[in-house]
Amino acid sequence: MPQNEGNTVKTTARSLDIIETLRQLNGARLTEIADAVGLPASTVHNHISTLQKRGYVIKQGHQYHVGLRFLDIGDYARRTREAYLPAQDELDQLASETGQTAFLLTEENGVGVMLYVSSDDGAVPVDLRPGKRIPLHTSGVGQAYMAYLSDEEIDEIIDRFGLPERTDSTISDPGELHTVLAEVRERGLAIDVGGRLPGVTSIGTAVKNESGKAVAAIGIAGASGSIDQIDTALQQVKSTANIIDLRIAHS
Repeated sequence: MPQNEGNTVKTTARSLDIIETLRQLNGARLTEIADAVGLPASTVHNHISTLQKRGYVIKQGHQYHVGLRFLDIGDYARRTREAYLPAQDELDQLASETGQTAFLLTEENGVGVMLYVSSDDGAVPVDLRPGKRIPLHTSGVGQAYMAYLSDEEIDEIIDRFGLPERTDSTISDPGELHTVLAEVRERGLAIDVGGRLPGVTSIGTAVKNESGKAVAAIGIAGASGSIDQIDTALQQVKSTANIIDLRIAHS
């Protein structure tokens, strides 16, 4: 859930700004980084030097890039999520059976984060990858997770981030969102058409641990016209979630 953003440390924030800038620019020279973050080149150099020594930044030629040390940290982070390992094989099979992209999502600080993505060879690209962060309200899989949050937690997310419209079909009214989530909670499945990407339908359902707590959500997404048998797809997603639930309980 969203965390208090007070009491930030400027030095840490500046180092993170530099790392995020390197990612956005796909590598950059020292002066380019300094211009982007609005700091003197000497200050940026001090941060960069420290990050280099720790393996988080590398230098190639005259440019600095994000280092692969983050890959190790990121892989560790997602392995701590209890649904990650039990879900992989099942999502590969779901993607193959449906011909779509299947994925595992969890929530972190009020934002949806993709933990695993598996696409069938013929699947339409839907702009998803591990680590991709998306607003929860914009997709079926995000709504499936949100449905198991309390009304207070949902309102906290809305207060912090609002309900940004990604397309003309995105839910942007808090009352409408609460109504949709109540229906998802009752049905156990969420369907969203075009909320995150125009012409893309997503289906999602929650994944639960042995105590019944939603720890993640799985789903599929594809071009709206490519999911011909929606009832069959809903059943396939739900059956996959049930298997993952069992795997979590016995892991």
